[in-house]
Amino acid sequence: MTDKTTLKITYREALKQGMHEALINNNKVFLMGEDVGRYGGAFAVSKGFLEEFGEDRIMDVPLSESGFVGAGIGSALAGMRPIVEVMTVNFSLLALDQIINNAATLLHMSGGQINVPVVIRMNSGIGNQLAAQHSHSWEPFYAHIPGLKIVSAGTHEDARGMLLTALESPDPVVIFEYTSLLNMESEIPSGSGAVDIDKAKVRREGKDLSIITYGPGVYKALAAAEILASSGIDVEIIDLRVLNPIDNETIINSVAKTLERLCGIEVPIPYPKHLEDASIPQKQDIVDSALKMIQND
Repeated sequence: MTDKTTLKITYREALKQGMHEALINNNKVFLMGEDVGRYGGAFAVSKGFLEEFGEDRIMDVPLSESGFVGAGIGSALAGMRPIVEVMTVNFSLLALDQIINNAATLLHMSGGQINVPVVIRMNSGIGNQLAAQHSHSWEPFYAHIPGLKIVSAGTHEDARGMLLTALESPDPVVIFEYTSLLNMESEIPSGSGAVDIDKAKVRREGKDLSIITYGPGVYKALAAAEILASSGIDVEIIDLRVLNPIDNETIINSVAKTLERLCGIEVPIPYPKHLEDASIPQKQDIVDSALKMIQND
């Protein structure tokens, strides 16, 4: 039975609740993107919003990422609080000029006179057999662009609350959301709201080894930690959450214990399910790697 102080929802619903709260609380907040209105969003996150908030605040845009991301930046400069949805992260490459040469640089180029309070949301990573076209994870690339804050919503609570905090930032924030998590259910505190987007979070404390991850890797690592605990191995899980500026202090405090890197294979994401699964670390890969480290310690 679900505890009365928690709410069981899907990742999709968590995203929707966070955006709905933002739209309710501030009439300067609006959503723009491809199919966000009449279609209800490519992943149904904004379903029903057009009817509730109207065309002035839920804006369908042409299939021109450079154009509508630029429009979002312009509206932010004019005092609005735009949420710009880029359908999938690979499409964001068509808007790199706007994101890198405008949003990320205007504060510096203006000598601190011009803030760009735009929030850009992107779906990232493997999305259940979307193959090489729609399975990119460009977080490491964006995390190396000065002037952007890059955050990763790897849990339902962060999916619910990161947007609310990001909309308070005077500077551009890029939020990575995850297609593979959309239908996953989890419990969050019933009063969940805005969350911190400055620090990494210790999702599980442990003393034997550290697993540092973000995005969909968080739940996989937590599941692997439970398996390892049955073998007497106490694992600490660090959810990076903020990829730029990265929280080195939390990482260093944890990896003072031990560290090894476990990564995906450097290939375009294949379509067949068994090959898609093999291209990135899975729960058992994490368990096997941890067991190997402990045995060699």
